[in-house]
Amino acid sequence: MHRVYLDNNATTPVLPEVFEAMRPFYFEEFGNASSIHRHGQHARAAVEKARASVAALLNSRPAEIVFTSGGTEADNLGIFGLVARGDHVITSVIEHHAVLNTCKRLEQMGCEVTYVPVNGRGEVDPEEVRRALRPNTKLVSIMMANNETGVVQAVHEIGKIAQEADVFFHTDAVQAAGKVPVDVQKMGCDVLSISGHKIHAPQGTGALFIKKGTLIQPQIYGGSHERQRRAGTENVPGIVGLGKAAELASHWLSSGGPAKMAAMRDALEDSVLRVTDGAGVNGLGALRVPNTTNLYFDHIEGEALVIALDLKGLAVSSGAACSSGAIEPSHVLLAMGLPQQRARASIRISLGKQTTQEDVNFAIRVISETVARLREISPVYRKQAVS
Repeated sequence: MHRVYLDNNATTPVLPEVFEAMRPFYFEEFGNASSIHRHGQHARAAVEKARASVAALLNSRPAEIVFTSGGTEADNLGIFGLVARGDHVITSVIEHHAVLNTCKRLEQMGCEVTYVPVNGRGEVDPEEVRRALRPNTKLVSIMMANNETGVVQAVHEIGKIAQEADVFFHTDAVQAAGKVPVDVQKMGCDVLSISGHKIHAPQGTGALFIKKGTLIQPQIYGGSHERQRRAGTENVPGIVGLGKAAELASHWLSSGGPAKMAAMRDALEDSVLRVTDGAGVNGLGALRVPNTTNLYFDHIEGEALVIALDLKGLAVSSGAACSSGAIEPSHVLLAMGLPQQRARASIRISLGKQTTQEDVNFAIRVISETVARLREISPVYRKQAVS
């Protein structure tokens, strides 16, 4: 069966160039980057080269990059590492659970957390952040791009508000890095999280940008790795892969990649909506990353549509991968004001660098056919059509 993968916000395939860069560090160059002999020094050089590539992607200094096991650990380090009992934190209701559950834990530890709302397009109003500030506010954590809708937040404005209030600013840029330009200097953030497997690097790799002069409390103790900010022997092959993926992403961003991807995404949206009644785009009208669309199809269960599409060879999702199997509808879509039925009737489609126009054409055909078929057997839809 012909298969097309359009769930790249869940994870991306490792690009061939990334795998080839990693290969030697599983065999010939297998040294521990902390060892002083030849094997170790070759590993250390590879780690520092990767650090420079990630720094270039974010416009930071290499020394400001700390490698982690992924976006979740980076979020945890960036938040727990800056906040203590009695502090106040501001975040949004649409954050990834790596941030939301971290903030819930902070509340259990004696911190105060304010969850600012979003509008119907899924956007955080920077003024809501300003109004939420308190004398004991220590940290603002607002994601750069939402993992379900792709909506990009006004992080530059929010960063200015945080700077003016002299509070730390963290942004989860996991779904933004490699898709849109990320410039920590212009953003004014103190900490920023990315994940390797969202930009065609292997799973189990990530990084946290920590602005020079920002003192952060380690969450893992052991050796003096990563300038004493994250203990543990470096995952050299994974770090090399992340560095190569960052290098490829920088080139892709500067060579018109986002515009080409957005054109394919828009063509998919337009074509499906043109032939499908009772359908629309969640987050329409907002600035979005170029690879993501979140579509609703009234009178259809999103989970049923995802399964039906998979049987026809198309992989999409009904929300965040970490929430698969959840009974409740998406917290992101509910926060945007969607009724529960429409939130349950939504699917996420996310393109990757490996996606072709042929893949998009296949998706357009299969989605349209499958929606029509599911509605044919839906008693609710048939009743609605008759009335």
